[in-house]
Amino acid sequence: MPTKRSKNIGVRVVPELHDKIVYIAEYEGRTLNGQIYYLIQKCIRDFEKENGPITAEDMKDAKS
Repeated sequence: MPTKRSKNIGVRVVPELHDKIVYIAEYEGRTLNGQIYYLIQKCIRDFEKENGPITAEDMKDAKS
């Protein structure tokens, strides 16, 4: 997981969605946190594959 600083994010989900993602995480041999982290990484990989790398400049622009 992250090597420098970690940021915490809170995500509200309905119980059914929570139960299903917990099931998938256990099926994949991950913790819930590990599964969500994996899905975030996959989303970024897929996005960058289609749209090109996200640069530091892109991230700076998104914050403003």
